[in-house]
Amino acid sequence: MHKERLREILFDQNEVFNQQKHHLIDREIDLGTYIDTQQVVIISGIRRCGKSSLLFLIKEKMKLDETAYCYFNFDDERIIPDIEILEQIYNLHIEIHGNEPVLFFDEIQNINNWEKFVNRMYEKGTKLFVTGSNAKLLSSEISTSLTGRNKVLELFPFSFREYLSFKGKTYDQERLTSKQKALIQKDFNHYLITGGFPLVVRENDLELINSYFQDILYRDIVSRYRLSQVNEIKQIGLFFASNAAKLFSYATLQDISGVKSLSSIKDYLWYYEQSYLFFYLKKFDFSVKKQIMNPKKVYTIDPAISNHLGFNFSQNKGRVLENIVFIELLRRGKEIYYHAGKNKCDFLVKEGLNITEAIQVAWVTDQSNLSRQYDGLQEAMQLHQLNRGLLITYNTESDFTNTNTNIQTIPVWKWLMANQ
Repeated sequence: MHKERLREILFDQNEVFNQQKHHLIDREIDLGTYIDTQQVVIISGIRRCGKSSLLFLIKEKMKLDETAYCYFNFDDERIIPDIEILEQIYNLHIEIHGNEPVLFFDEIQNINNWEKFVNRMYEKGTKLFVTGSNAKLLSSEISTSLTGRNKVLELFPFSFREYLSFKGKTYDQERLTSKQKALIQKDFNHYLITGGFPLVVRENDLELINSYFQDILYRDIVSRYRLSQVNEIKQIGLFFASNAAKLFSYATLQDISGVKSLSSIKDYLWYYEQSYLFFYLKKFDFSVKKQIMNPKKVYTIDPAISNHLGFNFSQNKGRVLENIVFIELLRRGKEIYYHAGKNKCDFLVKEGLNITEAIQVAWVTDQSNLSRQYDGLQEAMQLHQLNRGLLITYNTESDFTNTNTNIQTIPVWKWLMANQ
């Protein structure tokens, strides 16, 4: 690429990069762990979840001036996405500033074979932070050249605690008045609808979700994998948005999309998963083969996806609540499954070889559903020899205890705000 044109783009991007400082909050991540490591730091997550902003926060925490770091975003239509541009950018910074920089490379998955350049820079001692919107960053490229040389940070849209921080809301959980509890409930009601994509929260504009979905569909899936069945893939995505927290079958996806090939259906699901838009939860079984064969439940990365692209919120708010709990468990690094026997339990948390926690989610607990919620939770607890279970609700708090078990019922806002 022509050097002067690349120089111009580099300056343009750095101007935009440094304009972010007025709209940022500290994410609930121990950045010191990633700054102090000698390994390549890979920040991966869905588009628009704040990866570029996190790079800026890292740069600020490291106290780097413009001569000491080099930022470049490869999601720029003005560049030629060839591996040679990585070397050109690196050399251009040295030519301009006269010293070797810390490299901040954004959306690097757009450059084929990027890992070879990154590996070479790592071997010469250059500090690198790279981001990408595709989980493939965590698999094939890394396993090829960066095994044992990388530290991965998976970033999500704002948690409820981060949402409150972004909104400038602070609450002392040890000294909550009834008025403050009501205000927290009001804040959660808004989070339940808008979710945690930073720009959606800032602008209070759910219409942005349409453009996010289109970007992921066309740029991360259709273009990347050179697909022609665009409408079929889109129908699957809209179906998932409308059926979050529900079981799905390949046969149903074939019917609603018109795609007859089972292998194509499985590919499309994998593409959505790689883009971080949808996740698939397995039923727990001691047999890994049965885990693979059993039906899965689908969840989306953020409640705004379902609320805006999918179902009628007022009729399905319980599933939105369950989706929020699912994503929070992922954010906390939990390995999770669902339980299905005679009764059902929404989440089992696995640590090592053992199930350590059973969690049920319900919008309300009343006489119409109390037995069903407790029966599923207790069945899971008995099967895995747990003496404690958790029932997360919209706004109910109580304890149920018998001779063998204890079930704590807690409002979702209180669970989300707890220190982890």
